[in-house]
Amino acid sequence: MHGYKPETCPRRLKTIHVLLTNISPPVLPVNTPQMKLALLNVRSLNNKTFLVNELIKENNLDCICLTETWLNDDTAKATLIEACPPDYSFHQVSRKSKRGGGVAAIFSSKLLFKITELGEFTSIEYLAIELKTESVLFVIIYRPPKHSPIFIQEFSELLSLCVTRYDKIVLNGDLNIHVNKKADQTTIELLNLLTSFDLTQHITDPTHQHGNTLDLLITTGLNINNISITDLPLSDHHCILFDVEIILPKTTKEFLVHKRHLDDEATERFSEQIALYEPTNHDRSLDEMVENLNEALSSVLDTVAPLKTKNKFTSRTSPWLRNKNVSEIKRKCRVAERKWRKTKTTIHHGIYKDALTTYNKTIRLARKGYFSHIITENAGNSRFLFSTIDRLLNTVPAPPLSSAAKCEEFAQFFKNKITSIRSSITTTGGEIDIRSCNLTMSSFTCITLSELSKIIIECKSTTSDIDPIPTAFFKRVFDSVSGPVLDIINTSLRTGVFPDAFKTAVVKPLLKKPKLDTSTLANYRPISNLPFISKVLEKIVLVQINSFLEQNNILEVFQSGFRKYHSTETALTKIISDLRQNSDANKVSILILLDLSAAFDTIDHDILINRLENLIGFSDCVLNWIKTYIRGRKFCVSLGDHMSEKHESCYGVAQGSCLGPLLFSLYMLPLSDIIREYSIDFHSYADDTQLYISAEPNDAKAINSITNCLLAINKWMNNNFLKLNEDKTEVLLIGPKLKREMLIKNLGGLTRWIKPEVISLGVILDSDLNFNSHINKVTKTAFFHLRNIAKVRPFINQNDAEKLIHAFISSRLDYCNSLFAGLPKKTTERLQLIQNSAARLLTKTKRREHISPVLATLHWLPVTFRIDFKVLLLTYKALNGQGPSYIANSLTNYTPARTLRSSDTGLLQVTRSSHKKIGDAAFVNYAPKVWNTLPINIREANTLDTFKKQLKTFLFTKAFY
Repeated sequence: MHGYKPETCPRRLKTIHVLLTNISPPVLPVNTPQMKLALLNVRSLNNKTFLVNELIKENNLDCICLTETWLNDDTAKATLIEACPPDYSFHQVSRKSKRGGGVAAIFSSKLLFKITELGEFTSIEYLAIELKTESVLFVIIYRPPKHSPIFIQEFSELLSLCVTRYDKIVLNGDLNIHVNKKADQTTIELLNLLTSFDLTQHITDPTHQHGNTLDLLITTGLNINNISITDLPLSDHHCILFDVEIILPKTTKEFLVHKRHLDDEATERFSEQIALYEPTNHDRSLDEMVENLNEALSSVLDTVAPLKTKNKFTSRTSPWLRNKNVSEIKRKCRVAERKWRKTKTTIHHGIYKDALTTYNKTIRLARKGYFSHIITENAGNSRFLFSTIDRLLNTVPAPPLSSAAKCEEFAQFFKNKITSIRSSITTTGGEIDIRSCNLTMSSFTCITLSELSKIIIECKSTTSDIDPIPTAFFKRVFDSVSGPVLDIINTSLRTGVFPDAFKTAVVKPLLKKPKLDTSTLANYRPISNLPFISKVLEKIVLVQINSFLEQNNILEVFQSGFRKYHSTETALTKIISDLRQNSDANKVSILILLDLSAAFDTIDHDILINRLENLIGFSDCVLNWIKTYIRGRKFCVSLGDHMSEKHESCYGVAQGSCLGPLLFSLYMLPLSDIIREYSIDFHSYADDTQLYISAEPNDAKAINSITNCLLAINKWMNNNFLKLNEDKTEVLLIGPKLKREMLIKNLGGLTRWIKPEVISLGVILDSDLNFNSHINKVTKTAFFHLRNIAKVRPFINQNDAEKLIHAFISSRLDYCNSLFAGLPKKTTERLQLIQNSAARLLTKTKRREHISPVLATLHWLPVTFRIDFKVLLLTYKALNGQGPSYIANSLTNYTPARTLRSSDTGLLQVTRSSHKKIGDAAFVNYAPKVWNTLPINIREANTLDTFKKQLKTFLFTKAFY
């Protein structure tokens, strides 16, 4: 517009001005979110897992796409776990053949990916995953180098499926096509194909050490930035780093960590300062004494080891990397890398590659040592070992719920659940027991410091959120606070008062099963935790009450829950033995399993106190202690750093307490008398009660007895505020098939509860007592755990692997295995197969090698001998006062008709059965037979440990020699 004079054309200027002002300025991207990705042909991930892990963390990658992982279905999961940093997940497709192949994606857990199927192709391997938040399709593709005439056709089909479903696509991988060679016919066809689909290929530089461009990045609908190709000594292919403009979900990168440094110095300083604690003034009330001690413990702890709060990033370092040796090797690796980047010489490249290999091996050993230490320290804790395996296999836990509102919501839910159950019970009024006990327990005995110290050591080191100091630390400094603690314990015992400070339980919701919906409150189980000193006091009281109950034979004989020398196995041994004897007499047994809803939580306090006073004989100090113990209790729900308000517990006995199970058993005492009135056999384990009676098909008396008994039980439970859950009550008929079918027609209302199988105390029972279903379940579960152990076997040594096998496999083979006595060999062979597989996995024995020498080397008794070992162990305990009376009473010493040398050799009376296969399997018949085969020195062993040792040697010799 040279020579243009604005004043000569004011109208045109005005028009232009209006047009310009109405044009919206372009919106320039400000800090556009970038998703950081990488593509790498890894050429076998197996030995490079930790290096890939390091690559992800160093470059802060959101996702890395891997080709040629060389992984198969057996090794893929465990290998990819090693390659995943914390808070990362993966998807993968295994290799199709032994030559190359396999693709995978490792991505941040904040990205919500799902696998998408695009069809089956023979010339390529691919993994298609969709980013849910942005509907972006990521395809990782690998084409084997062997020529395939149908590749272009199949690749075009793949592209057509992609572009018709998605607007935004990132397709990357190794196509083994030299796109740098423009004259190559396959290259021409590929590029023409991409053009026809409006796709852009971004890689132009070499991606292979021989100078060819094999790894490609193909996109549409997205902006790709910051492409860089880095030569890494991980593979003969280079690593491609690039950014994609995608709006990623906002996540909190930091969380608060609260920690105290409780080292030896803190322990020493604590002991010095707590010595200044003012001695207990006996004029003070018990509650004041507890409050004074808690304040002193908390105050001194805050002085010597203050609680420090700091921010931590969620992408935390793996614990095995916090190792001086690992850090030193990593530093050397960095030096070698910088030297190679500077000189680009072959020598320095080799040094860098060797340093990377050493670093990878060092991390692997550090990780192996870390988990080995955990397994060794927790060899007897199956629950903790299971969580350890979960961590090794990257089991994703349920997302944590942490807010004050959610805590309050849980608290109200748990409280309303109990209120709802009690309100649904139709009762004619609480029962009042007429005094029938002439014995009384009126006082407790004060304990000595040595007794208190022993109990403190024996108690588990669990810490409640309301404990003034951590329990493990409390045990370390106990000597310096033993005086005040002993005063509190003995004052409580002497005065018959339970401190109010000990009555608050901290409840932590626990998901019942990992796959349940985490948003449904009903899927959570309340796990209560009480103050540590509270549990110590309870245990002291429990010992003294148990002593009184046992001396006076007050406890129910057929109640096996939470009692010394009793277990689920002893209970089932008695029940199954009786049922087998009934079958041997050609009778049908009616087994009824009763189920109670939240039984421990609905107990009525007034009824319980009345029962303890009039039926058990508690009085004065003891009765008052129990009253103050069960009344006025409170609970609060804790999630993370948040806690609900305190709520009153108006009913029930304290969950997670030492005394709770015993008080429940005493509360249930009258029920046994009701059942006996109807001549019905029964057995209870805590709140699980099982009734059984033998009957002929037309035995109206037996059917009426069981029907009337159930009505009486239901009435008694209603009057005692216990809810019988009819939906979960089950009936199993056991005996000859024809008689079972005839009996069903006469059972009336019981028919609706009849099941072909029932689960009793963790064991599946069927009508023939052949345990096929139970053994099938054990087999399925055992092989599930064996597969998991196989995946982590490369990370741990043989000793640690054996501990895992004993925790997850042997424990299942041995659980209630006394019930398998007398089963056909073909049934127990499946259990033996589990043991054989475990031995092969542990020792890495080939399938075709004989297993007996392996079992002998491991000193593992075969399954049938383990069954005999358990039966003989139960027998020895019963004969020597270390087993339940109902087991001992089922065994009879052998008394010959005339005086013989065998009269004093500890033999047992063998009873002949009518039907050999059924009757001989009963414990009362099987146990004497195997017991009498033992040498006399084993039968007369002085101690249980001696008996076990000699018995195992005897059976081991019998099994292998």
